[in-house]
Amino acid sequence: MNQAVSDLLARSNRLGSDPRNTNYAGGNTSAKGTDVDPATGEPVELLWVKGSGGDLGTLTEAGLAVLRLDRVRGLVDVYPGVEREDEMVAAFDYCLHGRGGAAPSIDTSMHALVDLPHVDHLHPDSGIAIATAVDGEELTRRIFGDKVVWVPWRRPGFQLGLDIRDIQRANPDAVGCILGGHGITAWGRSSEESEQNSLWIIRTAAEYIEEHGRPDPFGAELEGYGALPEAERRARAAALAPHIRAIASADRPMVGHFSDADVVTDFLARAEHPRLAALGTSCPDHFLRTKVKPLVLDLPADAPLERAIERLGELHEAYRADYAAYYEAHATPESPAMRGADPAIVLVPGVGMFSFGKDKQTARVAGEFYTNAINVMRGAEALSRYQPISDAEKFRIEYWSLEEAKLQRMPKPRSHAGRIALVTGAASGIGKAIATRLAAEGACVVIADLDLEKAQSAAAELGSTDVAIGVQCDVTRADEVQAAVDAALLAFGGLDLVVNNAGLSLSKSLLETTEADWDLQHDVMAKGSFLVSRAAAKALIDQGLGGDIVYISSKNAVFAGPNNIAYSATKADQAHQVRLLAAELGQHGVRVNGINPDGVVRGSGIFASGWGASRAKVYGVKEEELGKYYAGRTLLGREVLPEHVANAVAVLTGDELTHTTGLHVPVDSGVAAAFLR
Repeated sequence: MNQAVSDLLARSNRLGSDPRNTNYAGGNTSAKGTDVDPATGEPVELLWVKGSGGDLGTLTEAGLAVLRLDRVRGLVDVYPGVEREDEMVAAFDYCLHGRGGAAPSIDTSMHALVDLPHVDHLHPDSGIAIATAVDGEELTRRIFGDKVVWVPWRRPGFQLGLDIRDIQRANPDAVGCILGGHGITAWGRSSEESEQNSLWIIRTAAEYIEEHGRPDPFGAELEGYGALPEAERRARAAALAPHIRAIASADRPMVGHFSDADVVTDFLARAEHPRLAALGTSCPDHFLRTKVKPLVLDLPADAPLERAIERLGELHEAYRADYAAYYEAHATPESPAMRGADPAIVLVPGVGMFSFGKDKQTARVAGEFYTNAINVMRGAEALSRYQPISDAEKFRIEYWSLEEAKLQRMPKPRSHAGRIALVTGAASGIGKAIATRLAAEGACVVIADLDLEKAQSAAAELGSTDVAIGVQCDVTRADEVQAAVDAALLAFGGLDLVVNNAGLSLSKSLLETTEADWDLQHDVMAKGSFLVSRAAAKALIDQGLGGDIVYISSKNAVFAGPNNIAYSATKADQAHQVRLLAAELGQHGVRVNGINPDGVVRGSGIFASGWGASRAKVYGVKEEELGKYYAGRTLLGREVLPEHVANAVAVLTGDELTHTTGLHVPVDSGVAAAFLR
């Protein structure tokens, strides 16, 4: 690897790993250097710059755009002017070296045109606080002297690169600049010098705010708006979550994230929060993720829950009308269609912040960006007065043709993208296979299991907590079931899909089956499914987005076999719950279906816990041959595996069977005696 590239990546990872320096996927870094052109064998000057959409903290060589420096700088001679500067992005393709690596970002010109070889463009809270202060230019002179230069707001693009080049040339002693309304840019003769200059600007701004800022930038505390005690706060958040997700998903379903961090609850407890929230965010990275401004509940923390829900609905109507007016005021005939008028950030005093996006990561990052925005407001208000860029400029960024093209290039979402699933008994066997399949199809998954450690381990196998979480749940206990549903609501903002899979089995004859055996079977599966469905249905109804409830029943729900009275009876109970709930919940758009597997031996927790040995004894075969035995008695002669049940769940809850409810799907390779009649 070229040494310049190696140094650039190390610097980028250090800068990007500290949230004080820049936000996730925000900012970009670059290095200029020499390498050998394979086509000529001669040295060639190159620019390596973080490509579009990458993240500094995790940047690798594959995430760099690689361009011929002479060709990028040569674009200055053909630049048609600021009115046509968007055309220059396509021109970067003609400057690529070889295959060019990652797609060049809009900020490429900023890095190419500055004379010094190393450039960092970052979005630190302290720097943006200066950039968004009403007297930011004067503050920049006061704080940094002639070492940092003020650059008035300009939309990112080729002209901004020219502006910064000219400023850098005119101020040879400067180490960087404050970009009005946006962030900072620093440079250096070496990678180390550029990094140190970036950190110096960030640190100096933060120290100045700390030393000279007023202690109460958000004003006095508002009576009744302080954070509720933690348990009460999170319980209220869970109660509000389905209603708030309905607000954020009126145009299209969204995944949510909840934060009750001190920085959020303190902001909402202060007198100035309504004024500041209404001003919206400023840095392009911020408002592209958080929308122009948040929806803020204007009630104290102890307002009755019913009134809070009612008021959120009223505010949502006003928000949508206001956003539509914003679009109409600034749209031109060439503007993309309005992408949706729902808020991405909903703030609830005393409770916290709900943020939303197309998936969990996007939702979480949106919340992180609004937290950045709060920090920016605090710094600007501590020294001066917060003044973000105008709505007209925000619209130019939000509905930029380049941003629209970027959105259009995104891959088609997977079948369950944006859906949130809760699967019981999912740490092993059929439940784990279902959770794995749903996650592979794009769903966020809550793995509920009696064993917390196993549930968390199974969730970790699926990915980060943006994909899955594990929770402990005894489905026979209503409080634990509600806690599992609440965990889904707080982790992912809502709930769309519930799979009643938790179960156990005792293989005994009628005379051997005790009252305790009967109660245990029915408590776990019949009662447990009822409790899970009841708790989930309330969230699904409150959301108003429809949803799915799936019961993993059994061919034994309709097939009468020997020595199986308790298990088969409770499976019949589950099977009829499907029909009853399909009839009741259809009016809410909730589909309820069942799956009837048979003989899932391999990977099954039930079979491994003694059921397999018992059934093998009943049928007079060796336990290790039980799967083969079950397959041999089917019409297709195929063994049923957990993945086959998972396939059925994916199809039942996907896009293909949206008009199907009350159905039982056999996954048994064909057991004629269990045909549904």
